[in-house]
Amino acid sequence: MTEPPAAVRAAEPPPDPSPAPGRITNRPPGYPNALVWLRAGILRDWRGVLGAFVATWFYLPVALFAAVWGGVLGAFVSVFAGALGTEDQLPAAIRDTPLVGDLLDAVLSRSGGVLGGFVGFALGAVGGFLIVVLLPWREVLDEPFALLAGLLGTTVAAALIGLLYTIYRVLLEPRLMVVSGARELSRREQARLLPILEDCARRLGLPTVPRLLIEDGAVLTNARTYTRHIVITSSVLDEPDEEIAALFSHELVHWRTGDEVTSAFVRGVALPLTLAHALPTWLMRTFPHTGTKFVVFLIFWPILLTMRYVVLPLHAQDVRAAEYRADLGAVFTGHVEGLRSVLERRRSFEGGRSGWDEAVCATHPPHELRLDRLDRTTEQPAVAPVPLTTETLFGRPGDFGTPRSWLVAGLVVAALVVGTAGLGVVQWAFFRPQSAVDGYFDALADRDADAALDLLDPGAVPTADRELLADLIRGEGYEPPTDVEITAIEREEETATATISFRLAGTEQQAELRLHRAESATAGLFHGWRLQDGLATVGLPPGRDGLTVNGVPIPSPSEDSPPISLLPGVHTASAPGSALSEVPTEKIVLVPGQTTGAAFALAPVLRPEVTATAQERVRAYLDECAKQTVAAPTGCPFDHSGGTVQKISWEILEYPEVVVNLLGPDTARVSTPAEGQGRVRATGTETYFGGPSPFDDEDQVAVVGLLTASGDTLTFQPGNGDD
Repeated sequence: MTEPPAAVRAAEPPPDPSPAPGRITNRPPGYPNALVWLRAGILRDWRGVLGAFVATWFYLPVALFAAVWGGVLGAFVSVFAGALGTEDQLPAAIRDTPLVGDLLDAVLSRSGGVLGGFVGFALGAVGGFLIVVLLPWREVLDEPFALLAGLLGTTVAAALIGLLYTIYRVLLEPRLMVVSGARELSRREQARLLPILEDCARRLGLPTVPRLLIEDGAVLTNARTYTRHIVITSSVLDEPDEEIAALFSHELVHWRTGDEVTSAFVRGVALPLTLAHALPTWLMRTFPHTGTKFVVFLIFWPILLTMRYVVLPLHAQDVRAAEYRADLGAVFTGHVEGLRSVLERRRSFEGGRSGWDEAVCATHPPHELRLDRLDRTTEQPAVAPVPLTTETLFGRPGDFGTPRSWLVAGLVVAALVVGTAGLGVVQWAFFRPQSAVDGYFDALADRDADAALDLLDPGAVPTADRELLADLIRGEGYEPPTDVEITAIEREEETATATISFRLAGTEQQAELRLHRAESATAGLFHGWRLQDGLATVGLPPGRDGLTVNGVPIPSPSEDSPPISLLPGVHTASAPGSALSEVPTEKIVLVPGQTTGAAFALAPVLRPEVTATAQERVRAYLDECAKQTVAAPTGCPFDHSGGTVQKISWEILEYPEVVVNLLGPDTARVSTPAEGQGRVRATGTETYFGGPSPFDDEDQVAVVGLLTASGDTLTFQPGNGDD
């Protein structure tokens, strides 16, 4: 073995190496603690971590699947649409242009299907891809803070899973090595290999070495570094010491810089995808038949393509850089020739680099480039921009944190705790179901319709007239619920039911209110609650003018008019009367949570003085009838039948009683009951059997007619009112 060149020798000789003590992590030296070691490995390959995060946590295989089938469907539809509808694809002005129109129509008729297929595939692929990627975020896309919190939560979950997987790989690595087939070295193997390993560690300034294991049966000379172990193949024993030392120098740099920690974290961040990818990989490796590989690819192609074209290329870039860095370990220990010999021999086993897997996804650079890098490093060490020392080779991990960084981190954590607590307090104080119920009844008590409606679910007020509702609850006839108290709240995910007690219309009552968590967030942070049953519909009598509810005029309803919507409470309705009738004030009690209420009847009733007035109108009418000197006075309820009347006079002996029955606000029926008929006397002479004969007859009188109101005047019209 040769000593390293002076230009790359450490400033101070490192202490003699010794086997690693029996620590639970058996981490490399140079790290103050395991946290620094994990941090150094985890933060190195940001490209690989980003690729693993995006591919796994944004469902890239599913998006790829949807994109391909969406493109196929879009292409299929567009091919037929383009081929069958070419005559409609050109404006009429262009289509009618001589020569040009015919030319373009020919082009479209022969290529419209193909062009449409390409366009349809592109649109379908983009649409399918975006649907899968954006679908999980559809509810928070319009809420920046909620979207940021979702992305942050996803990032934390991915990082946590990656960290736990890395710790699992570190702690259980001895067991995993046994399962993989690696074994302990025999005494002869130890006598051959450990002195070389320890010498390389000494030259690299490493006071400890990892555990060395061996795999039997391998043909190719190879070594692999894990987080706590170096595993070599048994064929290494047949190599000269110089080449073995070069391999050990290379692998010790991997171990010291924690390259396997980096790879473990990348696999951990993509753990769901990594596990899904393991199955088709195992199947194709175990059953290498071409047909088996084809079937496996047909089933798992989204996963295989995502790993091959996204995760592996991004991670391979850092892995290849780590290989160049590890080659410098042989330069540092003075075993360049040994490494050069290994690389020269392996060039004969290296295939072409023209394919994607070989050129982009390869974890090792081409051997020729590694040899070239070695030559440039050893031939001109004096002109190197940075002298090769253990510090430049391994870096300076430092402590896990300086006092200033811990102070800043503490302040950030404190700010986050205080901020989170503050958000929780605001959410608890203003955005609980109780807050929505309290705010709703406070708004009713304050007669603030806008505030009350804002606390209702939008679906509960689709057509409500906010301006009319505002006037109605400010009206004098409105009484809101009072003494409202929430007795129970039952919540189930996004819904809740509030049980309340209250006083309304002078009585104690109870009701249940349904609530739903609002989809939109206030200030992008707080999701409040909305009442689902806040308005009740109430009907009004059609064809009535001058209606008022709580003193507020209501447009005259028709038969087709929808009912009006009212907020909970006591509502007072009234309608105008006339000289004939009056409309008593009517109250309706709407309990909170009630969705429909009884219609306002607003039935008119006869004014008390109308019967006496009707009696006067009937008497005046009968008096006019009695003034006529004919046997059958026109329009009168009595007549004289017999011979030819020569002379007649009428006298009302007793006026009939009348009963007034209201037919409408302005019309009433006047009639005489059987026991209240009047009497009339007819006197005079008539021709009877050829000579004059005097007569004096009495008869009963009953009156039927209509009494109508016009302004302040009541008019009696005899008869049934059919004419």
